[in-house]
Amino acid sequence: MGLCTSCQSTSILTGKLILPDGRLQEFSSPITVSDVLRKNPSTFICNSDEMDFDNVVYPIKDHEELQPGQLYFALPLNRLKRRLQPEEMAALAVKASAALAKCGGKRRNFKALLN
Repeated sequence: MGLCTSCQSTSILTGKLILPDGRLQEFSSPITVSDVLRKNPSTFICNSDEMDFDNVVYPIKDHEELQPGQLYFALPLNRLKRRLQPEEMAALAVKASAALAKCGGKRRNFKALLN
């Protein structure tokens, strides 16, 4: 299982996960989606790079690992396979920006999320 930190600024490249409550978790070593879901069973994990307006949100497969340098969201199961509305995308971008800023992490360019 991967090492998890909550809101710890580091120069190590980490996989970042934004939880539904807005908290940021960082993983500096490999961790599978199924490991993350054990602590967050009412959610699914999606990669921010694969999210787009009016597209359906699909989960990352349980056996896949969260990758360093990537940003992920843990979304409630009721959003699974639903089309993301522009206001939902904007809310997720704001939530991620706030979590990253609070933790002193590098701000990510959310152009992909907002286009």
